[in-house]
Amino acid sequence: MFSNLRRAVRRGYRRAVDLSHPARSPLGSAVVNCLVYREGIRQEDCAEVEEALRRVRKTGDGFVWIGLHEPSQAELAGLAELFGLHPLAVEDAVNAHQRPKVERYDDTLFAVFKTVRYVEHEELTATSEVVETGELMAFVGGDFVITIRHGGRGTLGPVRESLEAQPEQLAKGPAAVLHAIADHVVDDYVAVTDAVQNDMDAVETAVFSEHGARGDAGRIYQLKRELLELRRAVAPLGRPLQHLATEPIPVIPAEARAYFRDVCDHLLRATEQINAYDGLLDSVLQAHLAQVTVAQNEDMRKITAWAAIVAVPTMVCGVYGMNFDNMPELHWTYGYPIVVAVMAAACFVIHRGFRRNGWL
Repeated sequence: MFSNLRRAVRRGYRRAVDLSHPARSPLGSAVVNCLVYREGIRQEDCAEVEEALRRVRKTGDGFVWIGLHEPSQAELAGLAELFGLHPLAVEDAVNAHQRPKVERYDDTLFAVFKTVRYVEHEELTATSEVVETGELMAFVGGDFVITIRHGGRGTLGPVRESLEAQPEQLAKGPAAVLHAIADHVVDDYVAVTDAVQNDMDAVETAVFSEHGARGDAGRIYQLKRELLELRRAVAPLGRPLQHLATEPIPVIPAEARAYFRDVCDHLLRATEQINAYDGLLDSVLQAHLAQVTVAQNEDMRKITAWAAIVAVPTMVCGVYGMNFDNMPELHWTYGYPIVVAVMAAACFVIHRGFRRNGWL
């Protein structure tokens, strides 16, 4: 049942399919899909939402799926009145940047998901964008599903296509759609966390390379910032999915809860992987800072060693530069070469001693 649905969604969710209906509803230009499903079969397209809902409620069978993209308050007001949506949920749906959650308003569920996408880049820099996020919201009732997308990503075309290819699953109603959306979103989380592994390996390799102490710490901080963005999308969704998997909800049949638990397991994997990445980045950053400190200490040792070597001829030259009349060896024929030889020998001995101790 739902297991076949989950596998079907995973096979198809990465294909760039856009099944948006070309018509626009009189309720607003934000409506890009208005479709009726009966017994898992897509019926003829409806240009008007009122007509689609009338058909469903007249027969008492099937449901209507409406897709919107970044609706305004005025555009969503008509749908809110038609479907009896709660004003607080409508306000959250219009205003993006919501925390992932699932809220129940009477017999209607309002779910908020953060969509993520891995941004391909040739090399990680201090300004590279690694994770791009968007928002996907869904109102789920007994005979309707309203999906609202914010941002340029997170299209549900592949999910819709996979569901339509499995009419026996789509016949389960709005709960099957909500499960497919959640599974699609969480699968993207897993895919992005796997892709971030390449950046983690690159940073770790660079830090522990021969010239790791000279590396750019900005890349590590940038990856931590992008990882934090990913965590903000993934971590808060755990409790809402657990609620769907365990709590009795009218629009979620009891047999569907096990499959929401399966989605929870995949979300837990992504969350644990992100936490592991964050801990590893902390260790890598500490290792980088330690390498910088060691490199600075080595530089200071070299500077100190050369200063000690230069101090010997400086001292001798300073003594003979005091311009006293009565000083030994001033008028001796071999005084100058002997003094130079002594300075050279002293510098050689000191240099050799520092070399043996690893200072040079």
